[in-house]
Amino acid sequence: MAKLKTLFVCRSCGAVQNRWLGKCPDCGTWDSLEESTQDPNAERDPQAALVGAWAELTEPKGPDEDAGSSSGTKARPIHEIGDDEANIERMSTGIHELDRVLGKSRAGGEAMESAGVVPGSAVLVGGEPGIGKSTLLLQAAASLARRGTRVLYVTSEESASQVRQRAVRLGSQSEKELFLLSDTNLARIVEQARKVMPRVLVIDSIQMIYRSDVPAAPGSITQLRRCASELVYLAKKSGIAVMLVGHVTKDGQLAGPRLLEHLVDTVISFEGERYHQHRVVRAVKNRFGTTLEIGLFEMTGDGLREIPDSAGVSPVSGTEPRIGSVVCPVMTGSRCVLLEIQALTATGFLGAAKRKSSGLDSNRLAMLIAVLEQHAGLRLADRDIFASSVGGLKVTDPACDLALLLAVASAQMRKAIDPATCAIGEVGLGGEIRPASQIDARLLEAARLGFKRVVLARGKGVVAPKGVKVELVQVKNVDQAIEQLG
Repeated sequence: MAKLKTLFVCRSCGAVQNRWLGKCPDCGTWDSLEESTQDPNAERDPQAALVGAWAELTEPKGPDEDAGSSSGTKARPIHEIGDDEANIERMSTGIHELDRVLGKSRAGGEAMESAGVVPGSAVLVGGEPGIGKSTLLLQAAASLARRGTRVLYVTSEESASQVRQRAVRLGSQSEKELFLLSDTNLARIVEQARKVMPRVLVIDSIQMIYRSDVPAAPGSITQLRRCASELVYLAKKSGIAVMLVGHVTKDGQLAGPRLLEHLVDTVISFEGERYHQHRVVRAVKNRFGTTLEIGLFEMTGDGLREIPDSAGVSPVSGTEPRIGSVVCPVMTGSRCVLLEIQALTATGFLGAAKRKSSGLDSNRLAMLIAVLEQHAGLRLADRDIFASSVGGLKVTDPACDLALLLAVASAQMRKAIDPATCAIGEVGLGGEIRPASQIDARLLEAARLGFKRVVLARGKGVVAPKGVKVELVQVKNVDQAIEQLG
């Protein structure tokens, strides 16, 4: 038996070093090298060990190809790639919010668009424990099976009876095209995939999958690297869409090296508070679509329920105005979500005032506070200021600057804005209000939800879209915007 070789792998970037170092020379992270062992005989076992024979049997050979090589290993000019290979119709999961995040593409070069999972792709789903990753994927698997798509759901952390109980709660226990396997050995999983021949393979979760010929414990960097690369190779050679569930660390990053994110095609983050109903699904990486789209869900007793448009996140338009609360239409990809931004000011200590934010950029909040002090004459140096976005949605759109500024000013001056008024605009360091992009979509959504007035930046040709009955209040600077309070 060959002697095992000791290596040190960085858990931050996945770099391999021959000896232990206090600081990783590749990414600069301190105390991140972990000891692992490598069997030299493992190099003789190629990556295609579990999939190679299966792929050679299923892939057609051309007349000019060698008998021992597959069509995917031969280089071809790009103009010889047919439309049937470049344009692949996606498989809809039946969950509109999840399909939106996975992306859209044109099928067959025509105007028709398809949304959902790309055949042969690898998708990594990450989120905190108990957030609902298994529930979402089981609902997606059941919906695909209901549409006639064969799905193999592999559970490595639960027994088959436990998954069956969840399926009964979701009403998905009678799907004939949904196959369930409770196993952690990668070789047996691939063999079952060869027998079942699914179009979608779900692995829940990748941290418990192992290869018996790799001398490392399940969940270690060595096992994660090998098993993940093997499953990605399976997806590319067989055309099966592979969906992996990954754990996250205490700071919210995917567990294991960042190599997992580089291997897969799409990385989906499942966010939200465990004790709150709302869940947000966003794409951190997407080779087949944009990363700006988000999916909105609500956790119920019967599983995750989709939240269409802005329902559940948009503020409740009451008759009584509220101090420190301003609404802003926020763009997230191609959709517009009306978001309520709240602010609170309290007595603090000069030189030690608190600036806390939830769902908002804390640096942006500090900048807007400085603008209010310099250009609006508000004394905030000795005030504790707290700001948050309602609904658990993280805001990165600069068009919410004006709404956040007005919320802080409203809380400090004890003057409320009209509840039927929303604000759109970016605030500059000189106190000027700058126009936002995609203004028509924002105005349409605001008018649809019953808002009558919109405070926005002054500009040429700024008019409401045809058929939208909303009053536009154009302001030039911070002083004119604050005049709309109370």
